[in-house]
Amino acid sequence: MKLTTYKNSKIHYTDSGKGKAVIFLHGFLENSKMWNALVPELIQKNRVICIDLLGHGQTECLSYVHTMEDMADVVHHVVQELDLEEVILVGHSMGGYVALAFAELYPEMMKGLVLVNSTAKEDSPERKANRDRAILAVKQNHKAAISMSISNLFSEENRDRLSQEIEWARNEALQTSLQGIVAAQEGMKTRSDREILLHTTSYPKTIILGKKDPVLNYEDNKTQVTNTNTELITFNDGHMSHFENKEELLVVLQSFFKKV
Repeated sequence: MKLTTYKNSKIHYTDSGKGKAVIFLHGFLENSKMWNALVPELIQKNRVICIDLLGHGQTECLSYVHTMEDMADVVHHVVQELDLEEVILVGHSMGGYVALAFAELYPEMMKGLVLVNSTAKEDSPERKANRDRAILAVKQNHKAAISMSISNLFSEENRDRLSQEIEWARNEALQTSLQGIVAAQEGMKTRSDREILLHTTSYPKTIILGKKDPVLNYEDNKTQVTNTNTELITFNDGHMSHFENKEELLVVLQSFFKKV
């Protein structure tokens, strides 16, 4: 892991390979290790940077609330540290929200965007209420709340097949501090709707959705690509495509990077 400092908080990231600069942004309760299965193949032709977002992995917290803009500014700090002019962003779930915030704040740096099990839509009132309940649950029993939430991200059919991967992801999630969890939930709850970016930006964009995603309803979210130049890729599984559809995701990413 490499280390940089942003507003007195230590930010950790990895940087490997040569070629087009691709920045991978993990989801909530994840960290940069979530991309480990994909990186060895992708660094053959690309420069791959994986960042631990605020309050996740080895990166420290910044405040009680980590807005998506706060996290995007951390990504921008790393981009400047590495002296990169243009980047392709790949964001899973919360990482997608961060990528969209970055795209809004720093449009001149965008070369391409891939949203994996993510959405440009803001939280619905129901989703915001669910986040408030999740914050209460994790404050009451940190370990139990995390353990339950991780397995619920996978489609039911995959929970036995991927039991080892789920256990690994759960152990990584349990290392996330309470402050990091609450700050991210608060930030996601108040994030802006950024569907306009799918309509107004010209760089290549792809959204990958799972038909059995227990977090993001497939039918509700596929509509956001209508009348845009954004490509929709559909997988048949849940919210964790980097585990559930690893091989298919690798092919999609390699193809995207090649054409950008």
